[in-house]
Amino acid sequence: MRHPLLRSVSAEQRTAVVLGLLAVAVVVGISLAPTSVPFTALNVPLLIGAVLLGARTLTWLVLLVMLMLGVATFLQDEYTARNLISLGVLSGLCVAVLVLSIRKQSLGMGRGRGESMLVDLRDRILAQGAIPTLPDSWLVESALRSAGGSPFAGDFVVATTADGGRRFDVAVVDVSGKGEAAGTRALQLSGAMGGLLGALTPHQFLPAANDYLMSREWDEGFATAAHLSLDLETGHFELRLAGHPPPAQRVAGSGRWQVLRPEGPVLGLLDGVVYEPFRGRLDRGDALLLYTDGMVEEPRRDIDLGLDQMLGVAENLFRRSFDGLAERLTAAVGSPDDDRALLLVHRR
Repeated sequence: MRHPLLRSVSAEQRTAVVLGLLAVAVVVGISLAPTSVPFTALNVPLLIGAVLLGARTLTWLVLLVMLMLGVATFLQDEYTARNLISLGVLSGLCVAVLVLSIRKQSLGMGRGRGESMLVDLRDRILAQGAIPTLPDSWLVESALRSAGGSPFAGDFVVATTADGGRRFDVAVVDVSGKGEAAGTRALQLSGAMGGLLGALTPHQFLPAANDYLMSREWDEGFATAAHLSLDLETGHFELRLAGHPPPAQRVAGSGRWQVLRPEGPVLGLLDGVVYEPFRGRLDRGDALLLYTDGMVEEPRRDIDLGLDQMLGVAENLFRRSFDGLAERLTAAVGSPDDDRALLLVHRR
């Protein structure tokens, strides 16, 4: 049975005690055999503590290791260039871990919570864009890629069904900025837009999203969006844009692409905005692409040239299969230095 005193000590505190004793043992070893035990062995408890300990406990361990480092330095028989370099590296590592522990303490995060929180935030953004179950006559796919391969992006997709599953509503949104810089704003906005999309009628959605962004007063508080409201029984749709690149529809009968150009101002810049719809219909075999500017914009290239390139690549990919087209198309075109999002809607 565990001693009552040990039961009152947390697992983290026991880990800290073991690591502290290990640091002391290294210094004792140096005092007994200075040529056999290098003082760089103090790296071991320091790095293990950085992984396993919370902020406050880690701070105390770092201070202890720095104290032991001072004692170990005093016990050296001679100060060679190698010893001095090792001393400098270890001192810098202690300072770095100390700064890390102070940051973790200021954020109020326990051990391991920082990474798990970031993963949870990323998963929440992706979950907002999950496509609901639709009739077999419809194929809807979305794909997201962030600048530089980061797991966080300023582009996102939100989707839902309404009217008993008859209407499908989806929005493709591009928040100002890119990568991690836009990730936090994208998370907050995706949650708000997900709620608005499911609660409001199609003509109310973009005005409400605009009002929400106006109220945030962010330094970079604007976004572009494309909102599609689709009748899954008839194929009729309404399309509204807020400063977003124009979607493109492929008409199966002619095999040609039509660029759809409804107009509307960017979200978060003007009050009292009305977004006029473009109305159309998807017949069997037709497809519709909604995308963000990262798919068609590159430095020193006109956006229309980028649009032509994307549609040309899409046409080649269509010939193989519609399945997985969104991922294949985002991998094939667009700027790797910008966030990219693409939504494919195909009526089988």
